[in-house]
Amino acid sequence: MLMVPSSLSYKTISPTPSTHFSHNKQIFQCCSSQNSRHHRAESGGISHFEENLNRRLVMFLSVTTTLFPNLSSSAKTKIKSPFDERRLLEQNKRIQKENNVPEDFPSFIREGFQVKVVTPENYTTRESGLIYRDFAVGEGDCPQAGQQVMFHYVGYNESGRRIDSSYNQGAPARIRMGTNALVPGFEEGIRDMKPGGKRRIIIPPELGPPVGPSTFFSSKQFEVFDVELLSIQNCVRRTIAAFYSDFVCE
Repeated sequence: MLMVPSSLSYKTISPTPSTHFSHNKQIFQCCSSQNSRHHRAESGGISHFEENLNRRLVMFLSVTTTLFPNLSSSAKTKIKSPFDERRLLEQNKRIQKENNVPEDFPSFIREGFQVKVVTPENYTTRESGLIYRDFAVGEGDCPQAGQQVMFHYVGYNESGRRIDSSYNQGAPARIRMGTNALVPGFEEGIRDMKPGGKRRIIIPPELGPPVGPSTFFSSKQFEVFDVELLSIQNCVRRTIAAFYSDFVCE
């Protein structure tokens, strides 16, 4: 608020009309000139601030463009070159060799969650994503839902390390088909096998088992199983007590 000096106060002036009018006119002119100067100073300050702000923005954009010319495309998906794929493939093969993988074992080119499976031409890929190869076809009928299958297996991860084996357990595995007791990809892989058949099954993560600390499976990992189907048995339900029953397979 603009303060008027006491020397300009109308109280010190004689109360004649002409003098009073002249004095008020002087006060008005004084206030007007003060406000005008204040307005010009304030406008000049705002203009100066805006000019500095614009200058800083232009300087920032110039420096950013010079230091980071590809900043706008940095978020795009990285495209793997053939050299990178060859390097990742050789790395996977070297690790598998150290783990003594069996012959014609598939290779995996992994970069993050993106995985490319490399197999010889004698492997078959289904629409579900399951990949397999038959080493022996076997004879007889394929297992049906409700029947029990007996088989040996060896499980591997992408690096060719063994994660489980029924041979090491000293007895073949037994499971009834169609009871959701098997990994989806595993059951799909043995559903059309015949007794005596030997098959290698490559299970993608989408058809794999649940993951977590209680399992030996890693998240987003392909799993490889060598399976030997030994026999197929029919099963019948039996009642042991009025409130309990089970299946007997022969």
